[in-house]
Amino acid sequence: MTTTTTATTTRDATTTGHAGTEHAHTGHAKEQEPQMTVTDRGATVWLTGLPSAGKTTIAFALAERLRGDGHRVEVLDGDEIRTFLSAGLGFSREDRHQNVQRIGFVAELLASHGVKVLAPVIAPYADSREAVRKRHDAAGTPYVEVHVATPVEVCSDRDVKGLYAKQRAGEISGLTGVDDPYEAPERPDGRIEAHTQTVDESAAALHALLVERGLA
Repeated sequence: MTTTTTATTTRDATTTGHAGTEHAHTGHAKEQEPQMTVTDRGATVWLTGLPSAGKTTIAFALAERLRGDGHRVEVLDGDEIRTFLSAGLGFSREDRHQNVQRIGFVAELLASHGVKVLAPVIAPYADSREAVRKRHDAAGTPYVEVHVATPVEVCSDRDVKGLYAKQRAGEISGLTGVDDPYEAPERPDGRIEAHTQTVDESAAALHALLVERGLA
């Protein structure tokens, strides 16, 4: 199901009486299984979208809200991953795929131990994102894909890191969504029209999706 916003799952104890008769107790003597609360459930929330779409800003706003509710949260920032985990990878299709798979591996590992992992990572290719989903599905780890659907024109105007200006000036090439492909999700779990609402509204919409999924 796609959520769109525009502002959018006994052991009985026995005792022996005075006459040597064994009696079974089935009520209060049962051992109780510990109940997992919503804050104990790990999950990966992958925010895909163009450069300057607002992915990281929304992720940190959501992380603050989740931490306030008692969740353990990690934000896997794409730039930091490039610097440390994926140093040496370039921007060919294969390198981009390998970068996404490395992030997906770390995300699932953390999520399987009860962490809410927010991954604001472009992940431009559908097959790369599907491979990450399959990794989570195989492990039984919740995975939520969210498309931050800010149009390229808006992203270009924002140009938070100056990438669009550098591409126009011929200083760089292979910019996702401009002269390198971005395969937008056809059926994401959620779609955020971040350019039509505030950061807090986008984070609230994403939080509502997690509540709907029993993850917040």
